[in-house]
Amino acid sequence: MNHHEVHAVSAFAMSGFEQSLVFAIDGGGDFLSGLMAVGSGTEIAQLVSFPEHNSLGLFYLETIRYLGCGMFDEYKVMGLAPYGDPDRYRELFAQFYELLDSGGYRVHLDRIGPALLRSIQVRRKGMPFTQQHRDVSASLQEAMERIVFHTLRHHREATGMTRLCLVGGVAHNCTLNGKLLYSGLFDDIFVQPASHDAGCALGAALMVSSELGRPAPRERLPDVYWGPDLGNEQATELELNAWSGHLDIQRSDDIASSAADWMANGAVIGWVQGRSEFGPRALGNRSILADPRPAENKDRINAMVKKREGYRPFAPSALEEDASEFFELPDGTRQLPFMNFVVRVREAKRNVLGAITHVDGTARLQTVSRKTNPAYWDVINAFKKRTGIPILLNTSFNNNAEPIVQSVSDAITTFLTTDLDGLVVGPFLVRKRPASLQDWSALAASLPPYASLHRVRSHIAPDRQETVCEIRMGHSAHSSMRISPELFEILMRIEGEASLGSLFDTALLDQAKREDLVKELRLVWELRGVRLHPLHAACGHDNVQSGT
Repeated sequence: MNHHEVHAVSAFAMSGFEQSLVFAIDGGGDFLSGLMAVGSGTEIAQLVSFPEHNSLGLFYLETIRYLGCGMFDEYKVMGLAPYGDPDRYRELFAQFYELLDSGGYRVHLDRIGPALLRSIQVRRKGMPFTQQHRDVSASLQEAMERIVFHTLRHHREATGMTRLCLVGGVAHNCTLNGKLLYSGLFDDIFVQPASHDAGCALGAALMVSSELGRPAPRERLPDVYWGPDLGNEQATELELNAWSGHLDIQRSDDIASSAADWMANGAVIGWVQGRSEFGPRALGNRSILADPRPAENKDRINAMVKKREGYRPFAPSALEEDASEFFELPDGTRQLPFMNFVVRVREAKRNVLGAITHVDGTARLQTVSRKTNPAYWDVINAFKKRTGIPILLNTSFNNNAEPIVQSVSDAITTFLTTDLDGLVVGPFLVRKRPASLQDWSALAASLPPYASLHRVRSHIAPDRQETVCEIRMGHSAHSSMRISPELFEILMRIEGEASLGSLFDTALLDQAKREDLVKELRLVWELRGVRLHPLHAACGHDNVQSGT
């Protein structure tokens, strides 16, 4: 199976289109960086492929290296671009690509580095962005859009296709997708919600199924709630109650109204229901939700959970039937369920929606259908009844150290290691309780499978070394956190399952030292260097190493 053909199938087979243009484009795979094809019925006929050295994904990646970013940081630069002016570096970026006949293009990856080194102050990771960096981001985004539009215009005219399927890593550029939506170049556009390489698994399965005589129904993909389910109410309650020293748990007969009351009164909550989402977006089953009106909610959520760059926007989820009142949607566009298009917030509503309106007056919109996700629709509708606003701020339920939560256990861990005001799991309202040293001591500790303990010699001066203790995340010494020798010794004592209290007892620690170690453990837990959990939920690992 060809990488980009699999991408193309994952989009076209899920689009509901009988015929369409299919554009699969990314960084690279199988020595190509994309293809253009026509889908018809159950067949996809390739029109042209794009070689790896003309990769738009690598064009983006090579540029953002000089902005202190790397692979998988592309979305950060996309969010930075509206703060910049593309005029400043338009001529510079014109040296990096050529638009050719027949919709072709050529990218000069080798020119990017030398030109940027001469023209800008290269940013180191972690340093502030300057206006220079913002302008480079804007010029990069404009260049990407210009190339994609050039290619699509040609093939739209050459094939007569009025519909488009877009897929591949570049299709996660929601700003580009929004420009295509507003352009009127196509009557309808379907962007595969898992456009990155994870979606290739779906495309490969669809190809094999079709070859076996069982093609996918020609229907528009309604949702991607395909992940693990929370489990039944009894199992959920049992798991929550295992944390009774840390959580206050109440069952609600009207969970949507209870959650809406919380948010209308200013709370930022975790919301976990049903099956998790397939793909990179939290679409209302593994989400952090908040009132979309106060602009300060952006900073609040960054401070309490995300710890990410303050310029990056948060997205809105709006009731499908009310979305056009607040957002400028092209004629005929009513459903945008996958949060993969940036659209314009109506000017009169921008001040009302301060927490989800980006600096350029746009938002990455998700419309919510009562048919597709009734629980999520209910909570947004309940919020509407209280505030008149049929919209919630929606961001993925995770901190900056891990992916989106999946299970009840994941949700509890993230709730307890962030400053979220509340948690909703199924029909349960969950609040934090002030936990005592005894409550913390009743928990068990274990190392995650990816973490290992190391005692190493480290230079603290050119002629001086000392022994330090650390937890390494993965196999690289560059991804590690230092811990105290006392905590190292406690973690070394873990064998099977034992409570922190019993480990402290074995080490003959007094109360003051126990309190210090619990405080340190909580910080390491927040960074996911250890797991803390009720007894009988541990997994043993031989993760201890020594070295230099």
